[in-house]
Amino acid sequence: MPDGDLRMSEWYGQLQDSIGLSTDPITYKTPSARIAEPGTYPYYHSVLAGMITSVDTLAILAATFIGASVEPAIIHQDWRVAQPLADLMSALGFLMLPKNRRLLHVPTVQDFSAQVRYLTPPLLAGALLHVIVLYMLHHPIVPSFELALTWLAFSTGVLAVVRGTETVLLSRPAIANQLARNVAVVGSDDAAIRLAARIGEEAGSTYRMIGVFDDHDTALDPTATTGTLDDLIERSRETPLHAIILAIPPSTDPIDHVAEINWRLRSVLADVYVLPNIVHGIDVLLPIERLGPFALLVLQRRPLSDWQIVKKTVLDVFLGAIALVMLAPLMAAVAITIKATSPGPVFFRQPRLGFNNRTFMVFKFRTMFTDKSDMMAARQTARDDPRVTPIGKWLRKLSIDELPQLLNVLRGEMSLVGPRPHAPHTRAAGMLLDDALAEYVIRHQVKPGITGWAQVNGARGQLVTLDDLRRRVELDLEYMQRWSLRFDLKILMLTVVREVFSRHAF
Repeated sequence: MPDGDLRMSEWYGQLQDSIGLSTDPITYKTPSARIAEPGTYPYYHSVLAGMITSVDTLAILAATFIGASVEPAIIHQDWRVAQPLADLMSALGFLMLPKNRRLLHVPTVQDFSAQVRYLTPPLLAGALLHVIVLYMLHHPIVPSFELALTWLAFSTGVLAVVRGTETVLLSRPAIANQLARNVAVVGSDDAAIRLAARIGEEAGSTYRMIGVFDDHDTALDPTATTGTLDDLIERSRETPLHAIILAIPPSTDPIDHVAEINWRLRSVLADVYVLPNIVHGIDVLLPIERLGPFALLVLQRRPLSDWQIVKKTVLDVFLGAIALVMLAPLMAAVAITIKATSPGPVFFRQPRLGFNNRTFMVFKFRTMFTDKSDMMAARQTARDDPRVTPIGKWLRKLSIDELPQLLNVLRGEMSLVGPRPHAPHTRAAGMLLDDALAEYVIRHQVKPGITGWAQVNGARGQLVTLDDLRRRVELDLEYMQRWSLRFDLKILMLTVVREVFSRHAF
């Protein structure tokens, strides 16, 4: 194993110390024979729940506005001040009352009775606040109830229309397919096969079983598996994979077995779970999550949730579009200068490894002579590199050559902030980057960025030694762990302050 790798034995030890696993022999128990009813595999889709909550907010505000336009016809002049206040408090009461988030799970959110249970308490609370506000302002109780019922009727009607429309949309096959969670099972004994079969049969459209995977040299029944672990990793590059369940048979050293598989899956963009009856003690110290009737222990989570990805994407598109418009005159001037000073195209397009290890073409201003360009980056750019044009030297010095990557951001291939993408043939200490450092591939679990936490901390430029690569990867992984919108904005500001005229740029 290369020196840059985190030693597997050390990693096992860290896992064992952190979760206190026991290596005592165990008795393996197969999944419960209890049969679950179809549709009993709900899960929380943060993006869908956020959208429904936002639409509910707009619906209740619209209903309040409509009601306010009708209510003046049935109230006296001296109610004109109290009534808007009562409407406002009713709307706030609906929005602020704690709600049962489980009723927004997929597919529960499509159930009529679940929607009634979710909406009824806040609607009644809003109507009650309406009465209380008017009563406290010394208005008669009977008219106050009438006006509260008016607000309640409009709010219920608008929400009924909105939720009915949402239910119809969610039942459409195209949307249902997008909401389905893809699941894979790792294992090859009878328990793993039956677990996969149960999920496939019982989960309906909520979960989609991709297959059962296990290496042929360890598989108890290779004919019952879909492929090997390498096949699973390759499959994850093409098909979104949301959950991997380790249902491996017991071994004499379950800690090593679980840790080895989890380490091999480190580059896969999916949550990784293990059945709690595989090893002792793990169920006390690891988070527990349910998948239908099964309680699973969480070994690995994706670095960003669906909702965090949406927020980051909105920030990227919003700021990226503004930056592209504001910098358009500068970019046009640079394009004219490049074209006038050396033959060849304005842009240099190069394959880079991006999100989920997928290759994309990055845009940069051309800074090298066309006949000396290195498409696959077999040789990294060095200081005073003779391949760089006189204009290109300054473009690289000022990091202006990176500006066309705003197009990659708007195309969804990159983010404004994230680990810098490298060309497939980039090397450190003579080795390809993913061979030089095993943790390197984890960076691909988020979109690459124009700038990043490593860059603003001086870890940029040519990768010469394993220490150069190790420091850059450490900072990239720290960024993934600390991610927030505020952190992204901080890095963008530090980029402007620190990276213009950076001594690391050449």
